[in-house]
Amino acid sequence: MTDVIRVDPASPDLAALKPAADRLRTGGLVAFPTETVYGLGAHAMDAAAVRRVFEAKGRPANDPLIVHIPRIGSLDQLVSRVPDTARTLAAKFWPGPLTLVLPRAAGVPDEVTAGLGTVAVRMPSHPVARALLDLADVPVAAPSANLFSRPSPTRASHVLDDLKDRIDVLIDGGPTEVGIESTVLDLTGDTPTILRPGATTLEALRQVLPQTVVGSPVAPATGAPTSLPSPGMLHKHYSPRAPMTLYEGTGAVDAMVADARLARNRGQRIGILAADEDRRRLGAAGGVEGGPPLKIVTVGSSDDADAVAARLYGALRELDAAGVDLILVRGFPARGGIGLAIQDRLRRAAGNRIAT
Repeated sequence: MTDVIRVDPASPDLAALKPAADRLRTGGLVAFPTETVYGLGAHAMDAAAVRRVFEAKGRPANDPLIVHIPRIGSLDQLVSRVPDTARTLAAKFWPGPLTLVLPRAAGVPDEVTAGLGTVAVRMPSHPVARALLDLADVPVAAPSANLFSRPSPTRASHVLDDLKDRIDVLIDGGPTEVGIESTVLDLTGDTPTILRPGATTLEALRQVLPQTVVGSPVAPATGAPTSLPSPGMLHKHYSPRAPMTLYEGTGAVDAMVADARLARNRGQRIGILAADEDRRRLGAAGGVEGGPPLKIVTVGSSDDADAVAARLYGALRELDAAGVDLILVRGFPARGGIGLAIQDRLRRAAGNRIAT
């Protein structure tokens, strides 16, 4: 049975968090809020505990985990060498949604790194995560607290939907703020390379390291034996249960309306995810007499990428919960900032189902 601990997200009660910290130290699985999404934590230096994370999520062993730390000094236990660039970035962006890929220390279990010679590390900024890590005083390996390949959880209820009774403790700290995972930046090569775009933007990183580039988004399919260099790189990921099609380009909304009407004529229940300003035009998709109901969820203005990011995963889960047969999603152009991460998540959620 999963114990649920509810805390004030801004000022968590340390006494309430202590049992969760104790469970982490002794091999338990604890889900907790970060500023990005909810994470599922285990003692990173306890290989058996880390294996429990993979079992609970149904996650393939070739997909490495991110280790969360309470302070910069904790790096010494995890990495063999801290380059100057890492110290510079940590001083600027930690605590916060930036993960650094660094040379791995010998004591880090293979289960954490998928057997690679690197380890991904970050220091979260959420008050609950920071308090928990301080109390546990161990490095915590923590992917998102959901079943593998599902949309990441941004509320405690999402964690329970996926992992109830599969984990020991859930700390309910309310909705997360950012809604999109951390940026993963590889510092082990000659050029700083973004392996997964996220909440720390390319523009912000280039202010510190102008040579930063975005790596190739291509990765092996689920179950491929090759270890992935970073979490979140599978071609299909973050996906709702219902088949999802992503519509990109200037005619996206009109194409969604046409396809929704055709599908409803076939008797299918359709869910639509779009921007607030699209709702009036999308109403035309509901003009099928006697057709099944149409579910439309909006996630904010297309000009407010932060709002879209915060709402995105919850909206995909809401459409799944409505029992729709198909989900049609309006693309959001990557105009800079967190828009690059939104585009990345939607394309991976859709897999090959992208209409342009």
